[in-house]
Amino acid sequence: MKNWKRIASLGLLALLLVLAACGNNAVNQGTGNAAEATQQTQNAGTNAEANQPAAQETTYPYTVTDSTGKEFTFDAAPERIVSLAPSETEVLFALGLNEQVAGVSDLDDYPEAVKDKPRMGGFQVNVEAIVAAQPDLILAASLIDEATVKSLTDMGLQVFQSNPKTIDAVMEHIQTIGKITNHQAEADEVVGKMKQEVQTVTDAVGSLSEDQKKKVYIEFSPGWTVGKGEFMDEMITLSGGINVASEVEGWSEINEEQIIQANPDVILYAKSVIDENNKTLADIIKGRSGWDQISAVKENRIIAMDDNLLSRTGPRVTQGLIEVAKAIHPDLIQP
Repeated sequence: MKNWKRIASLGLLALLLVLAACGNNAVNQGTGNAAEATQQTQNAGTNAEANQPAAQETTYPYTVTDSTGKEFTFDAAPERIVSLAPSETEVLFALGLNEQVAGVSDLDDYPEAVKDKPRMGGFQVNVEAIVAAQPDLILAASLIDEATVKSLTDMGLQVFQSNPKTIDAVMEHIQTIGKITNHQAEADEVVGKMKQEVQTVTDAVGSLSEDQKKKVYIEFSPGWTVGKGEFMDEMITLSGGINVASEVEGWSEINEEQIIQANPDVILYAKSVIDENNKTLADIIKGRSGWDQISAVKENRIIAMDDNLLSRTGPRVTQGLIEVAKAIHPDLIQP
């Protein structure tokens, strides 16, 4: 609305400056026309304001299903929300729901404000703490076991689960949370930024031929990689890469000989992972028998990644996509 008022004011000011430049006689002769033009400009501004779309509001009761197919009906926007997964917490804060967050998981570390929130346990959920938080909504990704979910549900608590497998599904989930919490405008803004980040990558690598695409191996835990059906596999594909483990489904233990034969051009690994001997994944990968013959190892294209950006299905996952694209095609994606 303010923009339209500003446009109307600037239009009127320009008109008056033109008339003043023509001299007093011109102004006097044109008084009627100027007044008419002024009225038309004001009317245009008023009509434009009237035609502005109203801010999106959720109509309650609002019914939606979670990733398990369970149906939920919300009579109003939740006022106290407990998040049991870092990805869900990042969604809530991105949507401006800091005040509504009544508890988070022990694994949460982003954004900074999350450090002041009560903790509800990690992989082992603290049911007593959750009950004490008196939430009217609990957001749980796929980290929580069915028995815990049932225990919380049996107490009359609403446990909304999610398990997005693609970037589009992540964005859809964010918009769903926006609708549940009556923060649709904020959700649209977050998703809009994510779509721009995806577009940045796809535009940069869109002209690559098949033989220009790089073979990529990704390892986020010693001896484990990820295949098709997971959003990390999609990240590699969107970034102009070919996942050498794409023949396996989901998370899988690696066959070292097969990785040697696949001969990846780029190896990505989680930089935060350190084993009991204080070795990083890069140290472990370089030390494997026969892996010194892999192109990525010989050319030192073993690249540390922020595992939170790549493993959390939240609003920063598209920033992770950009980082993957930079690692695979540094000549195409500028810092």
